[in-house]
Amino acid sequence: MTLNKSFFKKKNFLQVDKFIENVLFDKKFGYYSTKLPFGKRGDFLTAPGISNLFSEIIGIWLVSTWITFGKPTRFNIVELGPGDGSLAKVLIKTFKKFPQFNKALKIFLYEKSIYLKKLQKKNIKSKKVKWIHNFKDIRKGPIIFFGNEFFDAIPIKQFSRKKNSLYEKYFVLNKNDKVIEAYKKASFKDGIEINNLNTLKNLKFIEFPKLGLNELNKMIQKVIKLSGGILLIDYGYLKPKNISSIQSVLKHKKNNLFNNLGKADITSLVNFSLLEEYFKKKNLKVKKIVSQKFFLERMGIIARANILSKKMSFNEQSNLYLRMKRLLDKKLMGELFKVIFTYKHKKNNFEGFR
Repeated sequence: MTLNKSFFKKKNFLQVDKFIENVLFDKKFGYYSTKLPFGKRGDFLTAPGISNLFSEIIGIWLVSTWITFGKPTRFNIVELGPGDGSLAKVLIKTFKKFPQFNKALKIFLYEKSIYLKKLQKKNIKSKKVKWIHNFKDIRKGPIIFFGNEFFDAIPIKQFSRKKNSLYEKYFVLNKNDKVIEAYKKASFKDGIEINNLNTLKNLKFIEFPKLGLNELNKMIQKVIKLSGGILLIDYGYLKPKNISSIQSVLKHKKNNLFNNLGKADITSLVNFSLLEEYFKKKNLKVKKIVSQKFFLERMGIIARANILSKKMSFNEQSNLYLRMKRLLDKKLMGELFKVIFTYKHKKNNFEGFR
């Protein structure tokens, strides 16, 4: 059996999201089940891997949010898709500087990949941390879900609109074991969902994160029940461009989507306007969507870097500011990455958005 066949799992055609999910998460051949994707030796760098300051700033934001919530004696943080655990590691260290907050805190790591979970458990040694595969055991206290580059890794559906009819894109395995594209009339249910979302209903080419919205729905139910919020940082857009945003990356370079299946990362850009509309439909409040640059600068990342740099050698300073540039520069991650916070609470003066 060829590798391509193994991802189709005895079928010769699959919806885009189902096919990509198999490529990423198949227990035997899947990308997130077989290799370390992060860092210089991997395929891409995430913000926590670029600078510990990013993780530290997220920690400070979480403490400030706890204060805004009135310093509850029980406070839950769920990191979504914790990667190699480097962000959680810095959070734990940062929280120790805030004893009252640290005492109230419970940290949960939500990870689908068994391979990455093992890696996280190697990197994180703390009784504060518990790994979970659902949110059922979190029953008390406000809850904050946080995901950095979490939503972009959840496979999306793609549709084409022709003469008011919707057609879903499929990937098909042909007789030569090559993967090609085809379209089939969309299901009635998907058509209703898409046409009920103003962000999508007038587009000719539609990217619909059905699996991602299902994940968010579980979180939304917890936020409504316990109060709290969802903070997502990801690369994405506010206005769709009627084109596919699915991309594959191998060793920090763009890769043809159908080459190196199971060995290259596959992601898509996040439609932040769609997320905002979806959260509001669920009766949650949403802060104004801001860029990563805006959020990190408002949270004081430059002042923090300046303080740290005073005790550094010239080479260390150069390294620090080079990493900061990567996080903040408009041409790099600064503007491409967006930050959205949706919440249920009577107060709305959350830091980083004003």
